[in-house]
Amino acid sequence: MPADKVVQVSQTKPLHGEIPVYGQYTFGIAGERFFREIKDNGRIMGLRCERCNLTYVPPRIYCERCFNELQAWIEVGGRGKVHTYTIAHFDLDGARLPEPIIVAMVQIDGVCGGIVHRLGEVRLEETRIGMPVEAVFKPKAQRTGSILDIEYFKPQGK
Repeated sequence: MPADKVVQVSQTKPLHGEIPVYGQYTFGIAGERFFREIKDNGRIMGLRCERCNLTYVPPRIYCERCFNELQAWIEVGGRGKVHTYTIAHFDLDGARLPEPIIVAMVQIDGVCGGIVHRLGEVRLEETRIGMPVEAVFKPKAQRTGSILDIEYFKPQGK
């Protein structure tokens, strides 16, 4: 065994400094249409496997069960249920938020998968797992082609 091979966590050492990372993220084939539909039409689309009869959101190009290529785009609507949630007190840069926000995994009705996003128009004490919610889209002129074109999910009927 080489002398420098780490075999226990206690053998690890921190390295200080910066690692320059350069790259460009692309949506991919399925993601490009997914975000274009949100931006242009204010609707959530999924890809359905015609073999397994599963619909995926976010969409992917192959079925996770049978590896069939997915080509059947369908509108899935913007309604779902809170699968789980957390309260965020800090933003992505570690700065304290003026007000905590509720971030939830929303299981879109009738699909495999879901969307992690903010909840709005709801107080923390009203939030619960299984709560029916619906997407609130930004006005079309303010959409940029990102997941943030969905402003938040609110309780259904509010």
